[in-house]
Amino acid sequence: MAGKAEYKNQWQKENCDRINLTVPKGRKDEIKAHAERRGESVNAFIKRAIDETIEREA
Repeated sequence: MAGKAEYKNQWQKENCDRINLTVPKGRKDEIKAHAERRGESVNAFIKRAIDETIEREA
């Protein structure tokens, strides 16, 4: 298993940027519940929200 985790971590390091997001207490649970209702992860929901906003505002 260590090999898979190391590979994934290395791939992410080479191909992804990280953004730390802080929200008011309780908002994380609200965001997670919303994402789950749509059948997506919190990360996928946030990425979609960003993409849709950028597209709409372009």
